[in-house]
Parts: sequence; structure tokens; C-alpha cells
Amino acid sequence: MLKSSARILARGRLKALAGAAVVAAGLLGPAAAHAEKLTIIVGGMEKQIYLPAALTNALGYFKDEGLDVELINSRAGVEAENELLAGAVQGVVGFYDHTIDLQAKGKFITSVVQFSQAPGEVQMVATKYADQIKSPADFKGRTLGVTGLGSSTDFLTRYLAFKGGLKPGDYSLLPVGAGNTFIAAMKQDQIQSGMTTEPTIGQLVKMGVAKILIDMRTPEKTVAALGGLYPAASFYVQASWLESHPKEAQKLANAFVRTMRFIASHSAAEIAEKMPKDYYVGDKDLYIQGLAEGKAQFTPDGRMPAGGPETVLKVLEAFSKNVQGKAIDLSKTYTTTYVDNAAKTLGN
Repeated sequence: MLKSSARILARGRLKALAGAAVVAAGLLGPAAAHAEKLTIIVGGMEKQIYLPAALTNALGYFKDEGLDVELINSRAGVEAENELLAGAVQGVVGFYDHTIDLQAKGKFITSVVQFSQAPGEVQMVATKYADQIKSPADFKGRTLGVTGLGSSTDFLTRYLAFKGGLKPGDYSLLPVGAGNTFIAAMKQDQIQSGMTTEPTIGQLVKMGVAKILIDMRTPEKTVAALGGLYPAASFYVQASWLESHPKEAQKLANAFVRTMRFIASHSAAEIAEKMPKDYYVGDKDLYIQGLAEGKAQFTPDGRMPAGGPETVLKVLEAFSKNVQGKAIDLSKTYTTTYVDNAAKTLGN
């Protein structure tokens, strides 16, 4: 089931009460009359970077594990993170970099399954400014679009500007979301450049509204832009929930790992056929094209890419006063235990 995040906090207390029922249901297994109910919030369900969430649901892999998973849509990853910390949901599909950012603030969340090894993000520049903005150094004096302040697009934009030799006061960041709101902001000259994902990228290019400035949709292009693989989209939970709900976490990992294998072994067109039709935003061919161009961002097995956490930490330390000077224990930001167990269960 797909829902909006608008009512989540109001239901937070009910979710907490439901936790006991989830634990009890876990003792019954997949054959139980009532599937285990879990709620996962996604930082933009329609974004291709978070495709594994809806795809797992569409393929029936949650149900195969005896789970009743409710997927709730959020405007940006930072909103999803806040819902998790409030206890309103059990898990988040969002960017791994939040695990490091939050640890610096004394809060611990853990990535259980790593969906991608590249951000899947692209820095776009409005067509009418393409001859003026040719690198991050040209962001000076400009307004740059991000999904939300404190979001991963915020982090990555700040890093690109830092690499371009700019200071925070040299440019402005404007939260404009994704999809239609991002497109409108660029059309109306509210932003001159901005970071977004597919299918918004393809729409902007097709309409002639914007051009690609920096592409981070593949591992190779990400290494060129950021200096290494950048683990991005992931499934993460509060460390305390993971410790008390290992059975539920394992079932979720089993489902997600099956999905990552499906993505690796099927074409963009075959994957698109499984997705909700409204995700195509009226242009299925363009959706497939975008997925084909960025499909390499996804991990084939849900594992954390070697050296990835170190790259993310390096990026955040470059500009984030919150992270700078903090002793970050990367081993506490992710685990491979559940993915490893899933591989043993599913076989090679």
C-alpha cells in the first residue's frame, strides 16, 4: 500500500502500540493467518533511485516473507529520517549518508541493505544559463535547487560547490522537491541549477528546460565527480529497533536482496513493466530510457560497496560543520549480516 507522509506523525503513537503485535506475529512465520505489519517511509517513491521499494512490493517479495509492508511516500529523505526518529515508522528507504550525519548528532541508525553504489543524481543547469554555468565554480551568486534542506541533494550540492572553490555564502540553496515542483522552479527562474533524479532528469532534457552539468548516475561517473563509489539509496532503521527485531529485519533483507537480484538480471524495460504506471509520468519510453542509463547505480546483491562509507564520510567532512571534528564509527552505520544471511538462504 502506498500512502503520503502527511498523517504519519499523528499516527505515531498507534504505530508504537502496534510494535508489540509485530513481535508477536514474528513467532508465527509466513504461514500465519495475519502477516507481520511494518511501515516503511520512502524519500520520494516515484524517484528511480528508490525504485527497489515499490518493485519489492510489486513482485510480492514482502508477502513471500510473511510481511504486510505499508510503503509511505515522503517529499524528501530528510523528512523520512525525521519520521523514523519520531518512531512513526519502522524503516526508511533513503540515502546512506544520513547514518553518518545523525551519528555526528549522537543518534544511531543502521543501513541494513544497500541499494546503490552511486547517487543516481544529476546536477542540472537551466538551458538559458548553460553558457554561463559550466562548472560548480560558476554557482557563485546563483540559487541552486535541492529536494530539501538537510537532504542528500543538499549534502552533495554543498560538496560540489566546495570542490568548485566556493564558500557557503557564495550561493543560495532552495528546497524545491522533485518532479513537477522542481521543473516549475527551473522554468520560473527560481533556480538556475539544481540536483534531481530520474524521471525528472529526462523530462527536463526532453522539454529543453535544462541540460546535464554533472552526472552521477553510474559508478564510473560518480568516481569522477566524488572521488569514489558513493553508497546512496539504502534501507535503514534505528539501531535500537534492529537490535530488538532481528527476525523482521532478516525477512525485509531477504525480500530486498531478491529485488536487487531481479534488477541485475532484467532489462530496464522488464523492470518498468512491474512498476506502477503513474511512475512513468505519462512517458513510458522516457522512463525506460532513464532507467537504462542509470541502472548501473544499483548493487547486484544489496551489499555495501568496498570503500563506499569512507567516500561518504570524506564528502561530508569537506563542508559539514556538524560532521567535522567528530569521531565517526563507520562500522556502526551499516551491517552486512542480514544481506549475508539472505545470500545463504537464497543461494548463489
